[in-house]
Amino acid sequence: MLLEFKVKNFRSFRDETKLSMVASSDKAHADTNLASTGLKSLPQAVRVAAIYGANASGKSNLIRAMQLMRGIVQQSANLQPNQPFNIQPFMLNPASRDEPTEFEVTFVRAGVRYQYGFTLATNRILSEWLLVYKAAKPQQWFSRETDTKSGEDVYEFSAYLIGQKRLWQEATKPNSLYLSVAAQLNSEQLTAVYTWITQYLLVIENGSVPFFDHTVSHIRNSDSSPVVEFLSEADISIAGVDFEEKKGFEQEILVDAATGKMNPIAREKTFVVPRFKHQSELTSAVFDFADESDGTKKLFALFGPLADIFREGKVLVVDELDRSLHALLARQIIQMFQDPEVNKNGAQLIVTTHDTTLLDADLLRRDQIWFTEKDTSQASSLYSLTDFAARKNEAFEKGYLSGRYGAVPILRKFRVS
Repeated sequence: MLLEFKVKNFRSFRDETKLSMVASSDKAHADTNLASTGLKSLPQAVRVAAIYGANASGKSNLIRAMQLMRGIVQQSANLQPNQPFNIQPFMLNPASRDEPTEFEVTFVRAGVRYQYGFTLATNRILSEWLLVYKAAKPQQWFSRETDTKSGEDVYEFSAYLIGQKRLWQEATKPNSLYLSVAAQLNSEQLTAVYTWITQYLLVIENGSVPFFDHTVSHIRNSDSSPVVEFLSEADISIAGVDFEEKKGFEQEILVDAATGKMNPIAREKTFVVPRFKHQSELTSAVFDFADESDGTKKLFALFGPLADIFREGKVLVVDELDRSLHALLARQIIQMFQDPEVNKNGAQLIVTTHDTTLLDADLLRRDQIWFTEKDTSQASSLYSLTDFAARKNEAFEKGYLSGRYGAVPILRKFRVS
């Protein structure tokens, strides 16, 4: 489970910013909205976090930060020597332009808490660290710091990290992460950390939709009835799903750690394409996937990844969950994550959204609601609803729209001339 994500000096986030999934002492919906971490010090985490804010307030930048951190961990071992990073620091302060960007993630895997982070400049990794909490006192498995005088990396290792530590160090280029290189060279301990970041943290950026083949594979290997039931939430006339083979091009999106950009790669292949049977009172008909609404297509594409996420206990991060989805469908997905019978393995959902109907005390706790806002220097901040004094039976949606929590646009009269 994800416990914390930190970012500093990335795009609009000038100062250190922390998104915490650690549950507060609030007892509201503890049996549904919280999951056990297995840790004594941090016993529970929220299953869902929703992030609100005005347009251009920083919501998507937080998601980009998580995606970029994940991409650098995944790809840095394969970068060419001296290949630069396009890390996009906060540009509206001269001092920040030359300061490093920092990422840190804290998570639980198999009952152990890991705290991993790194700082980087345009052309190299400046520092890197890994703390492991197998007890109350952390074990620092390794640390790495660039010596400002010599320009060389200085490493420190503990006896808790076993294996060919010096060999992995020698193979690590200035613009590569030690974690990534060691995992590539079969460090069993560090592969566990690498795998969580690259495979258990799934990020869907604004406008992106998972490809439908994951869901197709899921249906062909099991039963289509759960998918049909899931889709009927969007279109009650859907009565079945079948498939046909078509030739086309597959587009894979890769995050370039050097540029921070999404790079499409097209490959020709044969696709198994879903078709949907619709039933009316008079007759039935079969429609191609392309003929369905955006909401139905998005739900179908999400079903396979969601099944995998619930089965493996992964973390799903979605920018603008409500895009192409009715408010009730977005609510339904949140409720799935907060249903202990559906979500048995501690899967988590982090979303950005403008859908204020989700600001409901019957759906989300105060520690599950976050806001982004820019100050006069145009730097983004992230803060929780728990920062505000509680009122009995407070209506979150009304409070947000009235400006009580900030993070709303300041509206002026628009003129078109």
